[in-house]
Amino acid sequence: QVQLVESGGGLVQAGGSLRLSCAASGSINRFSDMGWYRQAPGKQRELVASITKGGATAYGNAVAGRFTIFKDIFKNTVYLEMNSLKPEDTAVYYCNAVLITTLEYWGQGTQVTVSS
Repeated sequence: QVQLVESGGGLVQAGGSLRLSCAASGSINRFSDMGWYRQAPGKQRELVASITKGGATAYGNAVAGRFTIFKDIFKNTVYLEMNSLKPEDTAVYYCNAVLITTLEYWGQGTQVTVSS
């Protein structure tokens, strides 16, 4: 059973930075893709950033240029560096890992709150 444990969320002022971590049980090289999604109250879950096994990255339009996803395969951890945070970035952030197309896993989520 795969476990994904997020950490690093919290309260930050607009313009500030946070780094989220997603620690996986076992090697993250098993996964074809890993990513971060977020869900704000009353809104659908949306993709924030993703990274493939080969290291290719993709970002949602709302965060491109401000957020960076990267991974440490020795620590089996994926990170999301968030800079220039805005109040609209407030959401619960979830880590996602795709083993195969039809099998994926989710973390429990970590709250990020950006005050204006």
